Amino acid sequence: MSTSAKEIQVQIFGTKKNADTRKAQRFFAERRIKVHFVDLGERAAAIGELKRFAQKFGVEKLIDRESRRFADLGLRTALYGEERWLNILADEPLLLQQPLVRLQQKLTIGLAETTWKEWLA
Repeated sequence: MSTSAKEIQVQIFGTKKNADTRKAQRFFAERRIKVHFVDLGERAAAIGELKRFAQKFGVEKLIDRESRRFADLGLRTALYGEERWLNILADEPLLLQQPLVRLQQKLTIGLAETTWKEWLA
């Protein structure tokens, strides 16, 4: 990447308690990449931001079906369309796979160190 490290800023969506989110933050911090952290425990991701990830990976990949929140909300048998899921994920950010990482137009869901290294190479 021709952009210098000082100009690069990644956006990480996750929660402070999530181990993979913490690993993502550490990964970029160790490489002196500026991180804009959006704590999903305090603030939900904007629906437009979620749509960006959904367009690339599909809504299904955004949903953490193993999360306690997913079970608590009784969604195991839920059959919703993409728009409905996006609205649910916007309202219930703890249902999201973590972390969601964005560098300009590049996106990842979950821990993706190999991909992040490629971005920074």
